[in-house]
Amino acid sequence: MLKQFRPTTAGQRHLILTTRDELTRKEKRRVSVKPEKSLLVKKMKTNGRNHHGHITCRHKGGGHKRFYRLVDFKRDKEKIPARVASIEYDPNRTAFIALLNYADGEKRYILAPQGLKVGDVIATDDEGNFNIGCCMRMKAMPLGSVIHNIELNPGRGGQLVRSAGLSAQLMAKSGGYVTLKMPSGEVRMVNENCRATFGAVSNPERNLRVEGKAGRSRWKGIRPTVRGTAMNPVDHPHGGGEGKHNGYLPQTPWAMYTKGYRTRSKRKSNKMIVKDRRK
Repeated sequence: MLKQFRPTTAGQRHLILTTRDELTRKEKRRVSVKPEKSLLVKKMKTNGRNHHGHITCRHKGGGHKRFYRLVDFKRDKEKIPARVASIEYDPNRTAFIALLNYADGEKRYILAPQGLKVGDVIATDDEGNFNIGCCMRMKAMPLGSVIHNIELNPGRGGQLVRSAGLSAQLMAKSGGYVTLKMPSGEVRMVNENCRATFGAVSNPERNLRVEGKAGRSRWKGIRPTVRGTAMNPVDHPHGGGEGKHNGYLPQTPWAMYTKGYRTRSKRKSNKMIVKDRRK
């Protein structure tokens, strides 16, 4: 659900944020529950620089201090039921995360799918349970299933469809592979022994946010982006010129085309891609 703020300040004039009603909060005080300490790791910042201190990724730096939440993408704890203890915010990703309390006492974080609630019982099991949040190998899933957190190699952990609001659909099974329709429109094959989780990823309205002011981007560690046309010819292919002009092909500062130019390595195989996302 979205919330639009009354413009009591200039920074709130266009501010639109999600209400995060799904998150678990403390009973008396309306504040979010604290994250599980045993699953937190200190996160060091590099500010987009390499071991020489040279900037290798522009527009990064600053931002609020964060702890990294250890999220279980493998879901390899088979046939042990787990109860959802809380739905929590994660500053390191767009989706929400869910804290699971397993029957044997272990605690793990997973990506929270839409519709998962505190108290639900889920498990990793190839037999029968098709509820939201349950995980199994795709060869055991019914056709048409809506899934996320998909493995590319069996046992390696989910790598595909992990951002807020995304989901893929299981289209077919044959010859040891399943055919998936990805959120981008691409249709591709994946090994049928790879695991995936039922449901779509939580926080689907996140892409409708309007930050409202530059400071909110700085809190996230995003520094300003200067337009190429505002630079000098020595600094950017778009730079220089008398007045404003737009007779160029869009390029990076290193003169690589940025609209439609294919950068995928020719050595990579396309045999698993049934239908390209651009077609």
